Amino acid sequence: MAVDGTYNTEMTTPMGKQTGTVTIKSAGNTVSGTFKSSRGNADFTGTLDGANATWQQTVPSPMGGTLTLTFKVTADGEKLSGNVQLGQFGNAPITGTKA
Repeated sequence: MAVDGTYNTEMTTPMGKQTGTVTIKSAGNTVSGTFKSSRGNADFTGTLDGANATWQQTVPSPMGGTLTLTFKVTADGEKLSGNVQLGQFGNAPITGTKA
């Protein structure tokens, strides 16, 4: 599928630019994978609609506890773009390029 692959990502968050790597695999209308960043690694499972993928994952919060991130991304050739809901910290645009 078009969304499958490993992408080097960048998010512009209230705490500055955050980089990471996301590996996405699709099967029917489901996506799964791993998001790796300086905050750790998190596996996920989500949904796929054409080239649009959505998933949630829980990461350590910068203020203690955990934070649920909701990713909504679109794959277009070698690029990935979209938005990440950062729990109570608002939204952050995300972009990526296939590694």
